This record gives sequence, C-alpha cells and structure tokens, in this order.
Amino acid sequence: MSPLFPHAARGLLLASAMLLATLPATAQAQSRRTQAAIDALNQRMAAAETRYREALVKIGNSDPSGVEESNAALEDMEDVIVECGRIKGCGTGNLLAGYKRLLKAQADAAAGVLVDDESDTTLVDDGVDLPTGEVPQSASAAALLAAEDQRFLKAVQMNPAVQAGIRRWLTDMRVSLITSHENYQYMQHMMSPAFKRRGLPEALLFGILAKESNGRVHARSRAGAAGPLQFMPATGHRFGLGPDGRGFDTRYDPRASADAAASYLSERYAELGNNIELWLAAYNGGEGRARRVYNQTGGRSFWDADVYGQFPPETKDYVPMVIAAAWLYLHPKEYGLTFPKVDARPATIQLQRPASIYELTICLGNGGTRDGYMRVLRNLNPQYEAEAWIPAGTRLNTTVRMASLYERWCTRGARADLAKQLVNSDPATAIVRVGDVENVTLPDGSVVQQVVVGAPSSPAARAPAPKPAAARSHRVARGETLVEIARRYQCDTKVLASANGIKAPRYMVRQGQQLKLQGCGR
Repeated sequence: MSPLFPHAARGLLLASAMLLATLPATAQAQSRRTQAAIDALNQRMAAAETRYREALVKIGNSDPSGVEESNAALEDMEDVIVECGRIKGCGTGNLLAGYKRLLKAQADAAAGVLVDDESDTTLVDDGVDLPTGEVPQSASAAALLAAEDQRFLKAVQMNPAVQAGIRRWLTDMRVSLITSHENYQYMQHMMSPAFKRRGLPEALLFGILAKESNGRVHARSRAGAAGPLQFMPATGHRFGLGPDGRGFDTRYDPRASADAAASYLSERYAELGNNIELWLAAYNGGEGRARRVYNQTGGRSFWDADVYGQFPPETKDYVPMVIAAAWLYLHPKEYGLTFPKVDARPATIQLQRPASIYELTICLGNGGTRDGYMRVLRNLNPQYEAEAWIPAGTRLNTTVRMASLYERWCTRGARADLAKQLVNSDPATAIVRVGDVENVTLPDGSVVQQVVVGAPSSPAARAPAPKPAAARSHRVARGETLVEIARRYQCDTKVLASANGIKAPRYMVRQGQQLKLQGCGR
C-alpha cells in the first residue's frame, strides 16, 4: 500500500468493524430528525469522495497539496462512518461502498493509473441500497434498480407511471422489447463494461437502448440523433463521438456510444445527485432544462408535481418507459416474460474473398436463429453499409457460431457462389431485345412494326460491338444509390465515396450529381 495514504488501512478496518456492528432499521421507524441527520451524513460522504478524487488528480500531477487533501478527505469519511454507527437505523452499506471505491482509486493511483473525468464518479451501484435524499422511496428509480431488494416489487406497484410502462412493454411493445434484448446480447460485451466501470446499473443501459433504438446501431431520428443510444451531434461531440476522419460517425459504434452515455450519466450525477429519473429527463430533454428545474425546486423528485409539470410530454413518457424496461430486464420471470437466449460468444472472421454484409447474410443462413445474422453483422460492424463490398483480408466482428458457419458455407461451394450471384444480380439486365424492329406493310396497305427474331438485319449490326472504354465519370440518375453505382462499375465503395467527398455510413448522393469513378474496374 502506498505511503501517500497513511489513513487508508486504519479507515478500512474501522469501516469493516462498523459494518458488523450496525443493523439498519426501516425508514418508516426513523424520525424526521434522524432521517435528516442520515441525509446530512450521506451528503458529507459524497462531498468527501469528490474531494478525495480531486486530490488524486493533484497527486497524479505531482502537486504536493494532493497528499494533505486526500488524507483530510479520508479522515472526514472515517468520521462520517463513526457518526453513522451512533445513529439508529443508519446503515453503513452505502458509506462502505463509497469507501471501497476510493480505496480502489487509491490503488490505481499508487500503480501510476491517472484519474480523470472518465473515472467512476457516481455512487450508483447494482445491489447497493443507495441514499436518495428527499426522493420518496416509493417512487425512487435508484431503489427500483437494486436487483436483490424485495421492496422493489412494491415500489413498482406504487408508481402508476412505471406500472403503465411495464404494461406497454408487455403488450403492444413486447416484440420490440424482446428484439431489443436479443440485439443487446450480441453487443453486451462491447457496451456493458463502460457502465460497470462507473458503477452504473447495466439494467439502466438496457432500458435506454430499448427505448431509443431497439438495439439497432444505425437508428437515426428526424431530429438528427443517431446510433444505438441516439446521441445528437453536439452532445456526441462533447463526449468524443462524431466523424472519425475516415467517413464513419462513431455515434453508430456500440462501444463508443456506451462509453459516452456512461460519462454523460456520471456528469448528471455530479449535477443532479442520485436522482436517476432526472438523469433520464436530461438525457431525453436536455440537461439545461433538468438542471434549471432541479435548482428551482431544491432537488425534489422527478415525480413531485412541481418538477414533473415542467417537462414536456415526450420526457414524461420517456422516463417511466426506460425504468420499466430496466425493471423487466432484471425481473422477467415475475411477468411471464422469457427473453430468448442467443449464442453471443464473440469471435472474428477474416474474409477470404471480397464480400458484402448482404452476401454474408445469405451464405450464413439462419444457423438455428429465427431471423438470421444480418442485424448482428450490422450491429457488430457498424462502419460498413450492408451493400458495400468489403475487401478480402478484412476482419469482421462475429460470434463463435457465425465464424463456424462462415468457414463452412461462405468461403467456397455452391451456397457461397449462389450468394455472390444474388448480390451481383442487376435488375436492369432483365430487359432484353430479341431482334430488330422494322416496318411491315400488310395486304390492306396498313403499316405495322414487327420484331424480327434471329440474326441482325445488317452486316454492321452483326459485327461484335467494340469493348467500351473504362468510364471516367457517372451522372447519378433518379433513385440511384452510391452502393448500386459502385457495384455497376466494380468500385470499392469507400474509395468511390472518398474521391467524391461523400460521407459514410449513409453515402448520400443526389440526382444529377457527377461522380468521379475512382477505384473502379470498368
């Protein structure tokens, strides 16, 4: 243990002793004065944790004042735990959880791991009974999301808005909920670590994902929000999302978007305290409004009439729907809900020949699934459009099952050839002429046109057509897409897009636009 933190070991032993000595009482048995004292201790603990983390940053920057400030913060935390032990009904579980995180931060600092604003800055943690200040326990999402506490079923029953959300997810939106869960299972290894690092409930991540996009990484709203967690351009930019310089918008990336969402919610905790409903209101309607309402109402619960009435209808719907999805994620069996299990073990494949996601979807088949693997391929590889050709040698994210199917069906053989033929088919070639059209005079003197079947009528027509020179440009016709044009001219879609300043992943072109056919075979 680093000598920079002389009080840490003593504090940990003291905290452990207090945990064994203290038995929490129910909130109903506490007087207002006692509850106020407990709330004050929780606030002191949160303030001490903030000071401690700021001190760690100073220590990482070789600021000598950091050691003194960190020791003072630890001493304050020790005092809080001691005082908590003197108050009947003051459970130390929350305080010890905060203390444990600080000791982990201390160990990181001693090992040379810098602490920055991407670190765990929230007291929210699965399975921990969290302090909620003045928020009524009957409506608190913080209590709702602690999976093991039996009070939660009662809490849901006492909150009609959340109860209505659960009803909607289990009736007309059941298919959407199950689809969201299936999509999330494939991306879980990419998305959940960001929330776990910051102590945020994974169920909250699932609730946001289900409400925002149903787990489709290429979802985009009319307002311009994009990706599985629907970041607006400006907010995404604040948290490191946006164009990556190669034509890809990282808002569509599940790993990057989950990390940005975790950072965003941690920032809301710092502003709005442990009021998850207000975090969600900010996520949906903007942190400016949530911050203003929070300050004007003294930090009262989202469900307080004076608070609730200041949010637009969309936010009033959004908050309970996210909480309801999170609740069902934790307790599906209680509602007769079965989430299908999928084999989501991650793997990668290296393309042995050029292919598109469309082609891979066809040759992989269903593989024991209901819907096949197109959505999975797109979610795990968001940088590629479904029709775009991906060069041989490229590594794609898949699952173990998909990797096995790829080796069996997509590298060679009849199904691989059939898949390639299907995606290369050009509907324009379906219209053919069987002969020349000539005028024919009928016995009555009338003239009609007739198709002459067989050899062309003139020697010039019988001569083989000269091979056309490689096209240098193409004017976009109505309804054409860049991917279709790339296929026609045997282009690499990304090269063609880059040569014409067209951004991925949508590759938008307009009618009449003149394209330079760079990187094309013909």
